[in-house]
Amino acid sequence: MSGHRDKPWLIRTYSGHSTAAASNALYRTNLKRGQTGLSVAFDLPTQTGYDSEHPLARGEVGKVGVPVCHLGDMKTLFDGIPLAEMNTSMTINATAPWLLALYIAAAEQQGASRAQLAGTTQNDIIKEYLSRGTYIFPPEPSLRLTTDMIAFTYREVPKWNPMNVCSYHLQEAGATPVQELAYALATACAVLDAVKKSGQVPAEDFPQVVGRISFFVNAGIRFVTELCKMRAFTHLWNDITRDRYGIEDEQFRRFRYGVQVNSLGLTEQQPENNVYRILIEMLAVVLSKDARARAVQLPAWNEALGLPRPWDQQWSLRLQQIVAFETDLLEYGDLFNGSHVIDSKVDELKAEALEELARIDAMGGAIAAVESSYMKQRLVESNSRRLSAIESGEQTVVAVNKFTESAPSPLTAGDDGGFLAADPEAEADQLGRLEAWRASRDAAAVETALADLGAAAREGRNIMDPSIRCAHAGVTTGEWSAVLREVFGEYRAPTGVGKAASAGGADTLDAIRDRVTRVSERLGRRIKMLVGKPGLDGHSNGAEQIAVRARDAGMEVVYEGIRLTPAQIVNAALEEGVHVVGLSILSGSHVALVTDVLGRMRRLGLGEIPVVVGGIIPPEDERTLKAAGVARVYTPKDYDLTAIMDDIVTLVDERGEQAA
Repeated sequence: MSGHRDKPWLIRTYSGHSTAAASNALYRTNLKRGQTGLSVAFDLPTQTGYDSEHPLARGEVGKVGVPVCHLGDMKTLFDGIPLAEMNTSMTINATAPWLLALYIAAAEQQGASRAQLAGTTQNDIIKEYLSRGTYIFPPEPSLRLTTDMIAFTYREVPKWNPMNVCSYHLQEAGATPVQELAYALATACAVLDAVKKSGQVPAEDFPQVVGRISFFVNAGIRFVTELCKMRAFTHLWNDITRDRYGIEDEQFRRFRYGVQVNSLGLTEQQPENNVYRILIEMLAVVLSKDARARAVQLPAWNEALGLPRPWDQQWSLRLQQIVAFETDLLEYGDLFNGSHVIDSKVDELKAEALEELARIDAMGGAIAAVESSYMKQRLVESNSRRLSAIESGEQTVVAVNKFTESAPSPLTAGDDGGFLAADPEAEADQLGRLEAWRASRDAAAVETALADLGAAAREGRNIMDPSIRCAHAGVTTGEWSAVLREVFGEYRAPTGVGKAASAGGADTLDAIRDRVTRVSERLGRRIKMLVGKPGLDGHSNGAEQIAVRARDAGMEVVYEGIRLTPAQIVNAALEEGVHVVGLSILSGSHVALVTDVLGRMRRLGLGEIPVVVGGIIPPEDERTLKAAGVARVYTPKDYDLTAIMDDIVTLVDERGEQAA
């Protein structure tokens, strides 16, 4: 193809932390270094509809993303960045209509028109019930908010992708390639069906809506399978949009997707090896021209350790640039057309995905499969099989269960440990700015805007224009969400743990079951473990797998899902009479939340019950937690769940009589 070179994909890094001002500085730096689009990470309070001062936000502000409480924060976030010229992706779901409203209001105050804005809101609430947990409302009203956004944007913001069907987090939750295909496509169908049913889009305009639906996928380490998965996605989406929705124009049937490569497989051990993993995973989504990603963002090598530094993000950015600009990849057509091996694997994946789609359709679609816990249960089981394969050595993970000998890494030898520590003053600064914002706004205008928002929600009117008026009036994220919580109510999704089948054979747990039985007999009752998720972190994979393994080892298990306050967890420990409390936190808020739990337990006379903690916890924080009274700290390097169970039984055996 001499003389022709395709345009590269949008080059992004996923970023945001501490404050809007700190994140803005990072965005400007990355754009100067050649990044061509922004991908915004919001903190958990913003994602779950709380202002930074809310009790549930304690310890979470600015940890896994940037806090955005109001229009002032959004304007600071994009200060000096012309939104009319930018392509912005926002990873936001339950509060997606609100964050888009703030983005539009900020752009309008820059002088940009809505029609100029280009970008994506993830806005895939269905996978939040399955994997990431940042939902607020029940499925039906959540689907209504998604429908409102789609109907609004195709008219008012025609270059915007109002929904990014996100299979990325499904794979992080354990999905197989077939499940990733089937569950993502089932989600897309549920949304498009809801848009048609709403009557907000005339039939003649429906192809435009279909053409604006995009996808956000995960690329794992099994390179050939992942490449074939992407080709299967393109074929299946073309067929579904043509056969199910009657879309005739090919451009509206194109499978348009962005990607972040797998973070689940990044290792704490020998973390420098993650660079190779990231490159291989990226190749799966850029080598095949006919199934090439439209946008790519890569994790940094050190994300299993903590927050990447600007230099770490630059390293990932340079990887993309080398592939896009130094190689000749973009000068050729599809390298895999005509390959019998590739075609055979693609056909296999398609056939299995269609079978799973048929099962979901028979249940009544994706929403029914969420409410019945079918999809969640299948993900828990798949993740359990994956972890069991690593434990047994059936699946090799270099530096984890094989080739573990290593010289010390110079990349982690510095004073910072090889990652960025969050600013400890950021939360206090954010609270001060929030207080000042409330003091400076027109209270009457806020009250009027919120009243109109509530009326729109109750009356079935599209909530986007009222939300934009709220943004301009100075309404906060918590206030917007509180109005909709009052109208729609809140929701707790099924955990999928109770019915999940065990992945291991009976003989693999015989020894630990015997120990559980012996210790239980000595205590006079069965060992009981409380598995808790304090704070707003909804990444429940680890907690679910601990709960399933503890159950299979013969313990009684109390697990009530995500988003619990320290007070609720301690109250459950008291009422259930547990022998051990296990806390799982991956958001970086472990010190604040765990010490809160420990303090409450001591005040209620539960100080002898051992507390164990799991998460991405730096060595310095591990020392802090143990000094505060935590009995054990488990990090990603502790992959052997059966060994963890054995350790927990030892703790109960040593302290159980006092704790019980």
